[in-house]
Parts: sequence; C-alpha cells; structure tokens
Amino acid sequence: MPFVTIYSYTMSRKEKLLKKALNNPSGLSFNDLQTLMDSCDWVQDHQTGSHQIWYSTTGYRLSIQNRKGKAKGYQVKQFLAQYCCEVEQDEL
Repeated sequence: MPFVTIYSYTMSRKEKLLKKALNNPSGLSFNDLQTLMDSCDWVQDHQTGSHQIWYSTTGYRLSIQNRKGKAKGYQVKQFLAQYCCEVEQDEL
C-alpha cells in the first residue's frame, strides 16, 4: 500500500464516482451508476425490458434505465438520497 500523508490522498473508485454523481447527476454514465451501486453493496435483482431492479442492503428497491448510455438524473438522485440515508443510519 502506498504511503499516504495528510497532503496526499488517493480517492477510491467509489469515492470518485460518488463525487461525480453528486456534482452532475444527469451526466453520469449508466455503467458508472451500475459500478457505483455495486460498490455500495446494492444488488441487481433482475431486469424487465429496459428496467434494471436493484435492492439496497436495507431492502430499498430502485429501478434504473439506460438512456443512450447515460443514467437518468432523477434515478441517480434517488440512489444518492437513499445511500446517504443508509450511511447516516450506520453512523448512529
């Protein structure tokens, strides 16, 4: 593992994708959203047509769609809202 100081910090892939999603939810690629959800321990349950159904560790259900290679902004926002709630619950 590389030496990390207060002045040098390497962001993980998950952190980079979270930052990207928070800064521009509508600009996140569909593949990046899938990677982010997977790294946050969400599980893809099944796919019906163009909809993928994902579940969080707390049982929250979210349907996401690939729209010309991009994730839909409102679906990214729904994921972020639920993920932030779960992180807050874990910290309590």
